[in-house]
Formats: sequence, C-alpha cells, structure tokens
Amino acid sequence: MDCSKLAENRTPELGMKFNSEEDAYKFYNKYAFKMGFSVCKDYLNKDKDGVTTSRRYSCCKEGVKRKYECDVMPKRTRAPTKTGCGAKMVIVLFRGTMKYCVHDLVLEHNHELHIAQYAHMMPSQRKVSVAQGFQAEISEDAGLSLKQSHDLMGTEAGGMGNVGYTRDDLKRYLRTRRERSLKYGEAGSMLNYFQEQTLENPSFFHAVQLDCEEQITNIFWADAGMLIDYNFFGDVVTFDTTYKTNKEYRPLGVFVGFNQHRQIVIFDAALMYDETIDSFKWVFGTFLEAMCGKHPNTILTDQDHAMAAALSIVMPETFHGLCTFHIRRNFMKHLGNHYKENSDLPYMFGACMYEFEEVEQFNRVWEAMVKKHNLENNEWLSGLYRIRDKWARCMMKERWTAGMRSTQLSESLNAAIKNHLKLDHDLVQFFRHFNRVVDEKRHNELIAEYEMRQKLPMVGLRQTPMLVHASETYSPIVFVAFQNEYGESTAMVMLRQQDAAMFVEFAVMRYDGGPERTVVFNRNDLSVRYSCKKYENEGILCGHALKVFDTVGIKIIPPEYIKRRWTKRVRAGDCFDRRGQEVVADPKVMISTRYRELAPAMIKIATRAAMSEDTSKVAITVISDLSKRVELLLSESEEQPLQNQKNLNMEERDKIEIVSESEPTSVSFEEYMFMGCYSSTDSVSVHRLANQGPPASVPTEWMHPRISIFSKHNSVRDVLMEERGAISTHCDVDAYHGRNNTQGLQLRVDVASPENEVDE
Repeated sequence: MDCSKLAENRTPELGMKFNSEEDAYKFYNKYAFKMGFSVCKDYLNKDKDGVTTSRRYSCCKEGVKRKYECDVMPKRTRAPTKTGCGAKMVIVLFRGTMKYCVHDLVLEHNHELHIAQYAHMMPSQRKVSVAQGFQAEISEDAGLSLKQSHDLMGTEAGGMGNVGYTRDDLKRYLRTRRERSLKYGEAGSMLNYFQEQTLENPSFFHAVQLDCEEQITNIFWADAGMLIDYNFFGDVVTFDTTYKTNKEYRPLGVFVGFNQHRQIVIFDAALMYDETIDSFKWVFGTFLEAMCGKHPNTILTDQDHAMAAALSIVMPETFHGLCTFHIRRNFMKHLGNHYKENSDLPYMFGACMYEFEEVEQFNRVWEAMVKKHNLENNEWLSGLYRIRDKWARCMMKERWTAGMRSTQLSESLNAAIKNHLKLDHDLVQFFRHFNRVVDEKRHNELIAEYEMRQKLPMVGLRQTPMLVHASETYSPIVFVAFQNEYGESTAMVMLRQQDAAMFVEFAVMRYDGGPERTVVFNRNDLSVRYSCKKYENEGILCGHALKVFDTVGIKIIPPEYIKRRWTKRVRAGDCFDRRGQEVVADPKVMISTRYRELAPAMIKIATRAAMSEDTSKVAITVISDLSKRVELLLSESEEQPLQNQKNLNMEERDKIEIVSESEPTSVSFEEYMFMGCYSSTDSVSVHRLANQGPPASVPTEWMHPRISIFSKHNSVRDVLMEERGAISTHCDVDAYHGRNNTQGLQLRVDVASPENEVDE
C-alpha cells in the first residue's frame, strides 16, 4: 500500500497491509501528525537473511523515566517526558505475500495531544531533507552562522513552521557532516581533500613533510590559479606568517604579490610545524619546486633571522628586502626609551629609510643621529645599519620592488583570513574557508577587469599623445601614477645641456626648487639613464625622464620602458606546470556556464509549480523523470572513458608480453607502468610512493632535522592503505623515465630515503 494514496482521514486498522516497512512507518507517522503525537521506532526482529519480520511503532511517551540510583543527585536533571503511554502499532511480515500486516494496534493515549500549530516540532516530523542539507552546507561554506542559515531557510519556506526541522536538527546535521569528512582522521582527510583537488585539476600541487614518527610537520599547497598568478606577477613576493588560524595554533605562511591593478594575489600557502631554519628551508624549496624553479626577483619579509638564513641558502640569487613597517615597529620597541618631547629621532630615522636617495647623504644624517642621541653602543641599531642594503631607499633604488617596501599585503591578507577562520576549525574546514578568501581576492580582480573595460580612463590632457598611449596601455591605477609623473614633468626646467657624439646629458630640476637630477639620453637607441632610478624600482618612468623625452621629440612611451606586468593585457599568454602541461585555472568553467543557464529556468518552474498542489505534483513527477534520464546519460558518458582506458591497458599488456619475448630481463607490467608508460595524469598508490626517497629537486639537507628513515608500519600510511583505491597521489612519471628511483616525485609525502627499500 502506498501511504501517499491513503485518504486524509484514514486511521490504522488491524489487518491493514503495506508493501514495505517504510510505507508502514510513513502511514503511521502521517496519522501521528494529524492526531498530535510523535512516533518512536521500537523493537524489530530480522531473519537470518536480514529481512525485517516484525516491528513495533509506539508513542514517544511510551515507558517511564528511570529513577536516579546514585547517592549524589546531579545538579541539573531533564524534565520527564515519559507518561507510560501504551499507544502502538505492530506490523508482521507474511511470507506468502511478502507484505506487512498490522498485527497489534492500540490507539488510545494517556496524555494530552499536541495541536496543529506546533505539531511540526515533534521529533518524528522533523527531518533535514537532501535539498535542505545541501543548502545548509552551502550556507556554512559561505560563512553564514547556524542562526543565519536557519533564518534564511525559514524565510524562503514562508515561516519556521514550514522548514521541517529545528535549529538543533541543523546543528546535528552539520556536525555529522564534519565527522563524516574526517572519516580517515585529519591526516587522511587532508590527503583525501588534496587528491580530490588533483582529480579536478591535475595542475594542483601539494606536498607534505613527515617526521620520524610519521606525524605531519609541514603542509604546502598551490592550486592552478595560484600557479598562473605567479607566472605573471611572481617577480615580487612578500612572505609572512600568522597565528590563530587553526586549532593547533600552527603558523600559516602565505606567499603574496599584487597584480596589474595593485590588488592582492595569492601564490601559495603553507601550514608549518614551527618557524625554524629547517622548516623554512623546506617551505622555500617546495615553493620553487611548485613554480618550476622560477625564482622571484625580490622577496620581502620581516626581520625573522630563521627566515633570512633559509632564504640565503635556498634563494641566494633573490634579493631579500625587509619590511619597513616591521622595522619601524621594532624601532619603537628598542629605542622607545630615547624618545623625548619634541625629539627628532623618529624623523631622522624615517628620513634615512624613505627620503634620502644618495648614499653620502644617508651616511651623514645617520652618523649625526647616532651621535646626537648617544646611540653608538646600541646593538640593535648597529645591526640594522649593517643590513641597510635591505631597507634604506638609497640602497634599494636600483632593486626591482614594484613599489613595495613592506609586507603590508600579507598583513592585509592575514586580517582577511582571520575574518573567515576560527580556532576550532579542523584541517578540512580550514582549507575550505581559506579557499573562500582566495576566491574573494580573485573576484576583486574580476571587478577591476570589468571596470577597466567599462569605464574610460580620465586623461587630463587629451591632446597629449604620450598620455593617450599610456591610457591605452596601462591598467587604470598604473595610468594614474604615470599621469602624475607626466604632470610633474611639466613643472620641470632644463638647467643645462651637454652634447657629446652619442650622449646628451641634461640637468633637470623643478621650477620651484628641489634636488637636481641628471638624465643622460642616448641618440642611438633612444634610451635614458637617470639618477632617481624610478623605472628600475617601480616600473614607470619618472618626470625627469619624461621631460627629456618631450624635449627631444619622443611623444609615445618607448617599448623598452613599458613593464608588461603593469599593462592591461598582462595575462595574454600560456602558463605551463612542472610537467610541461598547460595550466587551466578552471577546467569546469563550461559546467558553471551551463549551471547559470539552467538554474534560473528551474527556479522559475519551481516557483510557478508551487502555486497549487496539482501543479506541484506534476512538476515533481516531471523532475523525477528528468533526473533519471540525466543520471542515465551521465553514467553512459562515464563508462565510455573507462572502457577506452581498459582497452589501452590491454594494449599495453600485449606490448609488454612482446618485449618480454625478446628481452628476458624486461620489467613486469606494474614496474613498466610506474616507469613512465602511462601519462602524467595516472595515479600510483601512496603505499608505492611512500617507499621512495625525497625528490632530487629538494636536497636532503633541507629536510627537517626530525626526519629519519621510516619503518614498515607507520600511522599515516596505515590510514591511507585502508582506502588505497580512493586516496592516491600523482607522480610525475613522464619525468621519471630514465631517472633514479628517488627522483621525479612531485606530489609526495616527504620522508628520508630508507637504507633498504621496503618490499611491497
């Protein structure tokens, strides 16, 4: 019997038959809702085949509360709800018809029944449906609180009574979801998450470092979008660590830069065990490995000594600059006792850091400051002076920094991350919410790209060819900076000019005073050399050079003075990952496009169909049929690649058998597969991968000091081997061919090489 076909006033009767146990429960629960009591699933009996032979459904107030038998009474006790109600319905399976029949029935209750206004609050009437659960998961991923999510669904349903569950039910559902996501423990779930990301996009990179006890120490990851961003904007990088983003209080290190709109872009991130030299070595080494060995020109950090030591070893060719914000803060910390009313100490120090462009002037003011305030023996200030090439403007003016002098981008990102993350988040939640921050930054770039194409640049002098050329070339924010420099050039005057055979030297100064600049113009290649070095440091020409170009008749920006990273079309071009494959930021972009086309139409149909019960039933039937057809088409499309792969595997086996006849020493099929016969998108199990040493691209001396050889039994591998078919990792098998067995592994668990390989 289909309970949906029962009359609204139908009551249970002895001998009533049902096709299944579920039909019997739905009917009795529907009757309970009409009457005003909640149903409790009581005992059941099953045969040896697991088929339910009998079951009893009773009122939730059946039985009595058990008395507390201990000597000490608890401070809080729950109010009793049991009244010993005997209402019940017992069903029994008849073997001849394989239908369930009502064998015993009691309809009378010994308590007051609920009224219809709050009957939806009864436990048996509350359930989080599949659609509601999916919506709740989306709300949680979007950062909505439990109350906000429940209120939103209540508003959509037309009132809390129409939702079908309470806030506590939603809380239990989300908790169960989190427990289910941690089925393999935090370590296994994290690697499973990485594997899912890799399957979605093969360019996803991750690496994990283990200690001698098989405990995870450092975690590194970068998605395809991060690899693309680094390819175009990885010339200047800032790196900083922050705490209080996860429940283990592990420091989070993020590599950050900015794009052509001077907005934050995230290159990759690492959860670190500690902030030691060895940990930083591993992080920086893995960073280079993920970025195909491409070093940044400049990296800015705070004054952490461990970080500086690791950078000098891993990236010796990269210029290491110090964050001026951290230096000023440390200046206040170490020299705060020297501050007096109307003291010029902070102003002199600030001038040395930001203003002076000549080394002689810097040294002269520094010596005067030290002598005036009796700081000759201050160790911190003396140490800062020894590394002045990392922070003083006069020392850094020829270094390419894209105009960055601090890790303020990292500090801003850390603040945004802490707005989305909580201390009680597990690792899987951490990655999910961290991706929200990344998506938010990428969306900001899309907004800037839209406005760049939508709004015309505000050109001050529309008849000036150079400004028109700059407005067509540069991004809006860089064009504003260039236009300001061009405005400065109109206030410049030529003091003198010295001609030579090939070079012309100009002395340029503002009409109202200021420092005198020297600009040398080359007649052959139309290039300029100037003392302020603004182009070398920030990537745009200074007003002095623009004045000279205007004087000699050059009316557009020479191509060699246009930094591509500041142009509108900086992202034109391809990006390739470590395997030489083109990186695609979003392989599912077509899926998103089709979803945007389908979703409004489906919502419109659902809205119209909900107006009446008849149209709602028709819509449910049509959608059910449509869902079945879609699933059928998807299953057919998924079976075809599997069949093609199976045929390919058989062909490879045949090839190996042919080789084996002519080469007695040929390898087995499994070894042949691992040695490079398959494409780089194929998977090998973690068990096989864990028996290999560290990749050659990360030297052994960069490993954590706690790393040692592993035993046959280790915690992480045992967890992963339980689901070795589901949790796997990728190996760069194309690059592996012809190498030693300890090379070529890209997505790996980093462990020290064993003395003797463990047998599989």
